[in-house]
Amino acid sequence: MCGIAGIVSQDGRVDPELLVKVRDTMIHRGPDDAGLWVSPDSRVGLVHRRLAVIDLSPRARQPMQSPSGKSWIVFNGEVYNYLELREELERKGSVFDSSSDTEVLLEAYRVWGTGCLTRLNGMFSFAIWDVEKRRLFAARDRAGEKPFFYSSQPRFFAFSSELKALMALPFVERKINPSAYQQFLAYGYVPGDICILQGVQKLRPAHALIVEDGGRCRTWAYWQVPAGTVSNTRSVDELADELDELLGRAVKRQLVSDVPLGICLSGGIDSSLVTAMAARASQKPVRTFTVVFPGSLEYDEGPYAKIVAEHFGTRHTELQTAPASVELLPVLARQFDEPCADSSMVPTYLLSRLIRQECTVALGGDGGDELFGGYRHYTSLMLQSRLRRILPESFRSLIQTLCRGFLPSGVRGYNSALGLGGTINRAVAHTNILFTEPFRRKLTPRQVYRVHTEESEEPTEWKASLFDSARGMPGGAMNVDFLTYLPDDILVKVDRASMLNSLEVRCPWLDFNLIEFAFRNVPNSCRATLGQKKILPKVLGKRLLPKALNLDRKQGFSLPLRKWMKGAWGQFLQRFSAPWIMPSLINKLFAG
Repeated sequence: MCGIAGIVSQDGRVDPELLVKVRDTMIHRGPDDAGLWVSPDSRVGLVHRRLAVIDLSPRARQPMQSPSGKSWIVFNGEVYNYLELREELERKGSVFDSSSDTEVLLEAYRVWGTGCLTRLNGMFSFAIWDVEKRRLFAARDRAGEKPFFYSSQPRFFAFSSELKALMALPFVERKINPSAYQQFLAYGYVPGDICILQGVQKLRPAHALIVEDGGRCRTWAYWQVPAGTVSNTRSVDELADELDELLGRAVKRQLVSDVPLGICLSGGIDSSLVTAMAARASQKPVRTFTVVFPGSLEYDEGPYAKIVAEHFGTRHTELQTAPASVELLPVLARQFDEPCADSSMVPTYLLSRLIRQECTVALGGDGGDELFGGYRHYTSLMLQSRLRRILPESFRSLIQTLCRGFLPSGVRGYNSALGLGGTINRAVAHTNILFTEPFRRKLTPRQVYRVHTEESEEPTEWKASLFDSARGMPGGAMNVDFLTYLPDDILVKVDRASMLNSLEVRCPWLDFNLIEFAFRNVPNSCRATLGQKKILPKVLGKRLLPKALNLDRKQGFSLPLRKWMKGAWGQFLQRFSAPWIMPSLINKLFAG
């Protein structure tokens, strides 16, 4: 895991001192080493901060040059199938100087060109400067585990792992993007390729880009979520057998590390199954870690994690935490760069800090809900689909109107009722919405709201456009979550909170083979029903996990936010205001 950045200039020289400044804003991503390369004509510069995980020797330093000198690479992440790729390349005559996956990736590009992307199984963002073709080639992994920000302007192209690195450049303006602001108020995160700053974009998951000599930048999708199966030709048990094999293989592959490794164990089914697979594959007891909140039983993961840890004989560590210091909030805000309303960033950060005391790498349980139907709103949307077939549109519109008039925003079921009156794709777009349009209007001063809404489309439009009715339900909603909520909220939280502690977190559930299996081979009937969620993992859980574990509970790493907000946290946050937020309404939210 590392931090990468670079500049391609069209009409001037790249300043090495500026590159170093950009690089060292990300020292937390790579405290072990720092690298810099500037092309002989000073038109291209690449920088790298290294967190040494595989091949700790200087031979794996970056930026890395190909043996021929025809290309340079900066790489963030891991290619989990690099050993298989290395063997295949060696059969073609390739010779390697190190045991790093970075060198394998660079050689894969030499042999297969941009087509190398279809062969990679991992979490990554990287950039390769092709000296002969005088172009930059960059890409991001299929799920979006590793970030890639960029700014493409007439005179230069710049990229980095974190927005703060680009903000160190004098030619990147610090001007809020109205569309991103509206998206944040609607969903609590900034989705897709837009960024909170105007003039900056994010490379979307499963996308690549090329910057040609002359500055032209083009992007394309190198992979798309499979459309899925129509009929179920295998039993649930047969599908669970394949899940067992694929998850076991993914965990075993991700256990490869030249530094100590642990597991983020919440006691939920996803992290518990990862622990089960790791215990099966490891020759010695694995290390597990969890965060507990004494006095807040509904958020306390301790008892459930302990059941799993004892069952598999892990070396288990608990972090008992009181309300975190309020000084942590501006630290996290600075680290996340873009606004994020996911409060679980706090326990994720605290857990990462705990694990980093003993390990440099950790396995997490993220991705299982999006792949196998684990969220509550899938049940709600399936119920809505049935009601649409039964109730006439006029009656559904009446329900929507009544809810808008009498139910306060935020009440459970409010968003579902609003979605019932429109099309199913709009119902999906309204799922888990943070603030509806009427509330966003109240939350924002009139003049600011008018300017921002004039310059941006309704936030739900983009999300609604991603829904594919041919996938049915819950498959269509799962696809939308995989493309939005997972990369733009969940994985942002995991990456930023862990990397602030110089900890690499890997997600076995997001192994490429598992993603393909989940979307291509598992029918909707084996994902979720009105009475059951996450069907396949639960079948596997009944086989492998202790019987005392409640497989139906879903908590994850959450925190007692309401309780903490009534104390020092609430007092601290109420001191802050911004010209685009109505402080009086924020105070009412705290009071409620």
